[in-house]
Amino acid sequence: MSENNIINSNAEVQESSAVAETTATTNSPAQPERIVTAHDDFDWTIDKRNVAAYSKEEKEKYDHVYDNTFVTITDGELVKGLVVGLTKTDVVVNIGFKSDGLVSLNEFRDIVNLKTGDEVEVMVVEKEDREGHLHLSRKQARITRAWERIVEVHKTGEVVTGTVTSKTKGGLIVDVFGMETFLPGSQIDVKPVTDYDQFVGKTMEFKVVKINETIKNAVVSHKALIESDIEAQRAEIMSKLEKGQVLEGTIKNITDFGAFMDLGGLDGLLYITDISWGRISHPSEVLKLDQKLQVVVLDFDDGKKRISLGLKQLTPHPWDVLPENVKEGEIVKGKVVNIEDYGAFLEIMPGVEGLVHVSEITWANTPINAKEFFKLGDEHNAKIVTLDKEARKMSLSIKQLSEDPWSTIETKFPQGSKHNGLVKNITPYGVFVELAPGIGGMIHISDLSWLKRFNHPSEYTKVGQHIDVLILGIDKDNRKLQLGHKQLEEDPWNALEQTFAVGTIHEGTVIRKDDKGALVQLPYGLEGFAPSRHLAKEDGKTIGADETASFMVIEFDRNEKRIVLSHTRIWEQAKTDEKEAARKEAKVDADKTRKAVKNIQSKVEKPTLGDLGALAEIKEKLKQEEKGDDKKEGQE
Repeated sequence: MSENNIINSNAEVQESSAVAETTATTNSPAQPERIVTAHDDFDWTIDKRNVAAYSKEEKEKYDHVYDNTFVTITDGELVKGLVVGLTKTDVVVNIGFKSDGLVSLNEFRDIVNLKTGDEVEVMVVEKEDREGHLHLSRKQARITRAWERIVEVHKTGEVVTGTVTSKTKGGLIVDVFGMETFLPGSQIDVKPVTDYDQFVGKTMEFKVVKINETIKNAVVSHKALIESDIEAQRAEIMSKLEKGQVLEGTIKNITDFGAFMDLGGLDGLLYITDISWGRISHPSEVLKLDQKLQVVVLDFDDGKKRISLGLKQLTPHPWDVLPENVKEGEIVKGKVVNIEDYGAFLEIMPGVEGLVHVSEITWANTPINAKEFFKLGDEHNAKIVTLDKEARKMSLSIKQLSEDPWSTIETKFPQGSKHNGLVKNITPYGVFVELAPGIGGMIHISDLSWLKRFNHPSEYTKVGQHIDVLILGIDKDNRKLQLGHKQLEEDPWNALEQTFAVGTIHEGTVIRKDDKGALVQLPYGLEGFAPSRHLAKEDGKTIGADETASFMVIEFDRNEKRIVLSHTRIWEQAKTDEKEAARKEAKVDADKTRKAVKNIQSKVEKPTLGDLGALAEIKEKLKQEEKGDDKKEGQE
């Protein structure tokens, strides 16, 4: 129906309404007369365009029909769209919605020759942004699709292809399906990689090894693919391995205990003891990195994927091909390869060793420390004493290269002869002295000095010093010499017995003191002992260490080489002597008085009263003196 028809119809309706209203008014006399005004006949349901409005039901019906002409979308949804226009900065995309959306042209850089009519996939970011526009994004759509594929290949283990775009801390950034993923440095290759820049821009295959759904982050690995290939090669090689099989390998790593070899996808260990028949301290002495070698399979473990390899096993054992000149009694030259407490091992030739026991180092009977006599790497001549090819054992001797000096010991070192020797060892009970190679003896601690007593021989001499000795005795069977040092001089105790007789007083210095007493240094190098109670001074104090004082000899034992001293006895004796002198002097005075009285009595014939009085006074005085003397003697 045309707009004119709609207008005419409304006009007719209005005209009919007016006639009806007039008729009703004329035919109803009972009703009051209605006043007619201007525009009373206007139909307010018609808009300004003279078009009638829809009813509510009609409006809902037509809105429903209108809405159904557009697609229903939600934020975050992926939809297909049609490029309907291109500007310098944007792409106009029609997704069948009420309005078209604009997408930045930068998001289509991967599409060459984008044109109107092309179909693209975009994400609905917002149906209406703040300005009421439809917000679309192709970048977000690509990332979402890429993440869905990454999650899928992570579950299936499918190999993907990606391009390394840049370097980052700890690894590389890889574009996989248009999404950035992380490639750790440890997952680039099976070998350590230090130069990451060489991989930037390369397209490689990867395996998705880890994903994080929360932050939509993925970790990829190229190493995992290499390991998978290696594992396949390993399985194939292991299935064909046999003990004794000879393989060619390349040395890929050298450690202290051996070398790891690449056997073409499978690693094997060449242990240090299987490299050479001879002793080596480190595999690098005979092996180099990337060196190719023929090796033999000694053992392998299918479960643990371990292969033990051998290099020396490709050549005969040296003991099986010993030269003819290696036999008992022959003199050989060897290098010290190992030292133990019981001896040293000399390598005669690679893989052939002999033991020099400590008892075969020297003819001397004194203890020998093999670790002091031998040094690793030193070479020595030795005589083969025993040889057992089956047991692969050999004993060697160094001392048998020279004549046994003990066979002529009485000639070169007769008893009573004097010699100068080297102190080789010191023990708590004596000093071991070497007089010649293989000849030596011990000086007992008691034979070091006539005068001094030592707690340890090291107080008198040291290892490495020379000392004069006198041969006291020879034990040829046990290869021992009894030596003395003090015997080189006459025993001074015989000559000093009178000098240090009991009661003599000497000046001495306290050189050591303890709870029992003090050791006192006396003249002529003698030492004496003063018990603690004999160190008291007259003032009540005690003599201390390093103090010099007078001492009285209270005991002298020549056989035991012992002198006992006392400082206290000196001042005690002086007091006793002083008292005795006073008593004797008083006694002399009394004797003189008695003699005087007797002389007077003998001269007086008839004493007078005056004489008798004087005599009585003298007698009384004598009595008093006698009583005083008796009292003093009682006190003493």
